[in-house]
Amino acid sequence: MAQQTKKRKQQESKVDVEKLYTPTEAIKLARELATSKFDESIEVAMNLGVDPRHADQQVRGMVSLPKGTGKTMKVAVFAKGDKATAAEEAGADRVGAEDLMEDMQAGNLDYDRIIATPDMMGIVGRLGKVLGPKGLMPNPKLGTVTMDVAKAVEDAKGGQVQYRVEKAGIVHAGIGKASFTEADLKENFDALVSAVVKARPTGAKGKYVKKIAISSSMGPGLKVDVAETSAV
Repeated sequence: MAQQTKKRKQQESKVDVEKLYTPTEAIKLARELATSKFDESIEVAMNLGVDPRHADQQVRGMVSLPKGTGKTMKVAVFAKGDKATAAEEAGADRVGAEDLMEDMQAGNLDYDRIIATPDMMGIVGRLGKVLGPKGLMPNPKLGTVTMDVAKAVEDAKGGQVQYRVEKAGIVHAGIGKASFTEADLKENFDALVSAVVKARPTGAKGKYVKKIAISSSMGPGLKVDVAETSAV
């Protein structure tokens, strides 16, 4: 633990806590500070001027990162017949109906995305208490309740990420790995910020994007100059 504390101090000594970095500067430094033995994620936190307790101030959606996520997405699909076959051919990790529901009820929830055809929602609805808290409940607004399960699976596997505002008005999302190039991370950053800005709810008043920070999984946060962010 002492060694970890020393490492953290070394990381923080390279960060100017008073400075507002440009997105490119923050991405570059976040990559430099990602010194763990594993390939750390590069993450973005956006502090928004919303109160998620109000229905008209919810911020939630999907965005396809142009350079992918660097993460292998594990996808489960609730479907039958031809749609089940299409999901399997698209690369779904697990496809089923009642059997899949029972498996999830038993605690097997190691999935990053769950997709369902509309006719399966009666079965999926029984999993609300376990899927809801994990943000895994299929939702037509997010494109995870759809007849085109093949496209939904391909999108999930191809770099699509979900974002959702938390209680404190903050959206967290990964934009790739430290092994990505700075240019690729910047492109993904711009795509994420643009999507969140476009998702501004009708109930949001005043300044919408208040703060942005970029960090690696194990590194300190770097404050970004919102004015230097092209998508805002």
